[in-house]
Amino acid sequence: MPIPEDVTGEEIDKDVRQELQSLPKTLAEDVAKNLVMVARLIDEEPERAYAYSKVALRLASRVAAVREAGGFAAYANQKYAEALAEFRAARRMTGSVELWPVMADCERGLGRPEKALDMAGTPEVHKLDKAGQVEMRLVAAGARRDMGQLEAAIVTLQSPELASHSVQPWTARLRYAYADALLAAGREGEAREWFAKAVEADKDGSTDASDRLAELDGVEFVDAFDETVAEDDSESVAEVVEDAGDDTVDGADTDVAEDGRKDVDDD
Repeated sequence: MPIPEDVTGEEIDKDVRQELQSLPKTLAEDVAKNLVMVARLIDEEPERAYAYSKVALRLASRVAAVREAGGFAAYANQKYAEALAEFRAARRMTGSVELWPVMADCERGLGRPEKALDMAGTPEVHKLDKAGQVEMRLVAAGARRDMGQLEAAIVTLQSPELASHSVQPWTARLRYAYADALLAAGREGEAREWFAKAVEADKDGSTDASDRLAELDGVEFVDAFDETVAEDDSESVAEVVEDAGDDTVDGADTDVAEDGRKDVDDD
């Protein structure tokens, strides 16, 4: 896989760079560059990110950070079985519980929401930091919804973090998930309130809460670049011009005819 000239490998996190020190220098540089490409592409071009992750895995499969990157790249491409295998490998290497929520979400992706719920009730969850615990709560609520348990999903999301007025990195997503669950349960008024709260917390546009809120308020957006709309508008304008032209011609012909009759009458 080609690596752009501006990628040096120094862009990676210092902790990852430290892990790569166990490799020969040239190999470590190559792996680092591929990991940079994974991080750069995973949101916008997940398939390419996945391809770079496979290169990194081929070069350094015994490095936990590489296994983790491979897991996230597979996860972004909905390759949940592969992602889960990579996350498990990374966890075995590090002993960390940090990946526990995304591992549970892989179980959901594999059609095993009951397994995800089981993971939400294990001691590992108590070892997670606050962000990880919120993420686990989101996964558990999603699993409840997978099983058709809407009210249980709503209750799962009700927490001190949801009630807090302070805005944290997870606040918008938590409020959004709660609003979406309320809407699915037919509680539209409450859903609108929480979509509005999600908008307040979503400073970087990580959710489409503003669109969902507008939809509930009956606001419709027209794409200015919609070719179909543009063609319809063009046709409408052309018809108006054509009609106006016909009226002008008809009117002019009538005037000429009348003038001609006047001249004959005068003679």
